[in-house]
Amino acid sequence: MDGWESGALAHAAADPFRAAPPLPWLHGTADAPWYAADDVRRPVRGFTSRPSVTAGETLDLRVTVEPPRPFTVTVHRVGHYAGHGAATVAESPPLAGTAQPPPLVADRAVSCHHWWLSWRLPVPAHWPPGAYVAVLATAGGDRAHVPFTVRDPAPTDLLLVLPDLSWDAHNLYPEDGRTGAALHRAWDEDGRLLGEEDAAVTVCADRPYAGTGLPPDIGHAYDVIRWAERQGYDLGCAHASDLHAGRVDPARHRGLVFPGPAPYWSAPLRHAAEAARDAGTSLVFLGAGALLRQVATAPSPAGPDRLLTCRRSRASGRSAARWRDAAPEQQLLGIQYAGRVPAPAPLVVRNARHWLWEGTGAAEGEELPGLVAGAADRYHPRTALPAHTERVLLAHSPYRDAKGARRHQETSLYRAPSGALVFAAGTSAWAPALDRAGHTDARIQRATANLLDHICKPA
Repeated sequence: MDGWESGALAHAAADPFRAAPPLPWLHGTADAPWYAADDVRRPVRGFTSRPSVTAGETLDLRVTVEPPRPFTVTVHRVGHYAGHGAATVAESPPLAGTAQPPPLVADRAVSCHHWWLSWRLPVPAHWPPGAYVAVLATAGGDRAHVPFTVRDPAPTDLLLVLPDLSWDAHNLYPEDGRTGAALHRAWDEDGRLLGEEDAAVTVCADRPYAGTGLPPDIGHAYDVIRWAERQGYDLGCAHASDLHAGRVDPARHRGLVFPGPAPYWSAPLRHAAEAARDAGTSLVFLGAGALLRQVATAPSPAGPDRLLTCRRSRASGRSAARWRDAAPEQQLLGIQYAGRVPAPAPLVVRNARHWLWEGTGAAEGEELPGLVAGAADRYHPRTALPAHTERVLLAHSPYRDAKGARRHQETSLYRAPSGALVFAAGTSAWAPALDRAGHTDARIQRATANLLDHICKPA
């Protein structure tokens, strides 16, 4: 342990934040060509039971290597580094890899909290807040990732809130065709994926993420981080679970930015967001389908809030309970979930004279190709709106659902009585349009800059 700490930190101090070579997973590619790890053989897998830390704290990783053999760790910070998308901040000497015990399973909940500590990283005081990734590598070429966040209690203009509750809810580890289970999917005894009604009711965050080791949809956060840093925004970083537990104070920020899909919200998380809005902190939702499902947290042997339970609908007893059945998400977002979008459709500009579209060149009714994708939100006229002094819909975009029925997407902006702005993109394609190769759109980039500039400017 001492060798790892002194060696890695000495290297980082000698050559801090040097640009990493281009890494495919930082630009929307799910699997890099060299990636070989999987959840069946488990050649190398890992996780941390404290995925959000402050500078000066320690990060404990639990890693399994099968068969046992040495492995190394390289730590990267995601950001704008001369177009590389990341900087290498630490590298370990060879570490002894061991085969950890099999995961524990109880009522479909999978936990690896009993894995032994593999190595400990003291997070240096000079590391800036942001999203980091530890890459685990064996000499044979097997690799896996362990994401974590360094947060800073200091005020920033914007705080990026990473949706770890939704990441854990969707984690199918181990993706072995029999054991892994998420809140929306699970395997049956024949290796087929079952739907939500047969999925886990409770999942545990004490396990690696399936596949590459990166959470599903984490690319949306990386898109926002790279673009925002390139634009020079004062950006902090935290997890939704930090907001849920009160570890971050929204009042220290002008705006909270939710970068992508985040359907699973706890009551404390929602209350924190509503209180922030009502106290004057703006909210920016750059995805679709937020606040769709209700979840509650509980402690695991590894720490607080590590178990995530999805409340079940009183009507069916099996389907996951929706927020809109008790407190519709539109009362916070201004719009709410409309459904999946099976094929990308254009985002159709509405109210083009509004300041959000200023300088974009977008005209009334102009179609921005492919920007309604993944999922869509819209205004539901039979559902109450939040209290507001101003409100505008900035896109109204038709598309066809999986059954061919005509639907539409909308983008919303309102000003709360506190003066806070609440923006909801209403599509899963907004964040990738900021900085993902093959998806960028200069009009969305300028519109987002207009929005954040309004939020960040002094009152």
